[in-house]
Amino acid sequence: MTEIKLPPLARWELDRDYLSRSRPELFDELWSLESTRVIAMHGGKVLLRSDSETPKLNLMPVDQVPTANLRVYLGKTTSATTFEANGAAIVLAIVNENSANQIEPDASKWTGLRSLGAELSDRDAGLFTQALALYNWHENNQHCPKCGTPTVVEQGGWARRCFKDNNEIFPRTDPAIIVAITDQQDRILLGSQGTWEQNRWSILAGFVEAGESLEAAVVREMKEECGLEVFDIQYLYSQSWPFPQSLMLGFTAKADSSVAFLPDGEEIVKLRWFSRAEIAAEAKSLLLPSDSTISRSLIELWYGSPIDSAAEETKNGQQ
Repeated sequence: MTEIKLPPLARWELDRDYLSRSRPELFDELWSLESTRVIAMHGGKVLLRSDSETPKLNLMPVDQVPTANLRVYLGKTTSATTFEANGAAIVLAIVNENSANQIEPDASKWTGLRSLGAELSDRDAGLFTQALALYNWHENNQHCPKCGTPTVVEQGGWARRCFKDNNEIFPRTDPAIIVAITDQQDRILLGSQGTWEQNRWSILAGFVEAGESLEAAVVREMKEECGLEVFDIQYLYSQSWPFPQSLMLGFTAKADSSVAFLPDGEEIVKLRWFSRAEIAAEAKSLLLPSDSTISRSLIELWYGSPIDSAAEETKNGQQ
């Protein structure tokens, strides 16, 4: 059986140190420590170290980061590297365009998570995912949802409070299920959306509705998207997907391929059962999900090994 490894953005190596968030002078204390390191983020993108052969987040000393619009205490490192001490505090600094240009004026050097996640270390993958999730939450929650009054940042960047009614807001996550469906011949069902390029395929997914269990969501979403009744539902693992605030919960399930599938015609316009031999024969023309996604992890878990698809050829050609 193929070894089950966590998806790329499910990895972590950080002590979130949540008890420190409530300290009133937290950032003054952290800024006084020589070991504190800062992740500068602008527009959801970060910088990589220029002196490393493999991708590494550029965790900067505090004096290298201009004034930030907002700071969030992410936690403490749990191991030492060439560049950071064990136990070093890591702070997210969300910077505006002027500050970003002071740090690095070349916009092409600011990098997004989608294209990079699978190449980062456990620590950096977890840090970038956490930082982006908090960046998106702050971007979308600057006003109280009850009365519209501006909110103030508290708890080391992990809460916002309404000036008017003292209502506290905390980061939220939207659960979504994603399912690798196989049939009695152990083929996998892949679907294609109408807005995708020709020959792009993925497994099926959908959001969990209010008052719904994960298992019920699997049955409902698969019925809606492919018209099949699934059974033998098994949970495998999860991965944050901070675009802007999803938690993807990965499942496997079975379906009877003697029953005709029926794409919903809205989200999914094409469906196809693939055998391993067909994936191998067509890999160079198939656009599979990127290697940072849980969907790719689930497909490769079924396949039994990494797949070198057209998606990687396209990515490598752009680098």
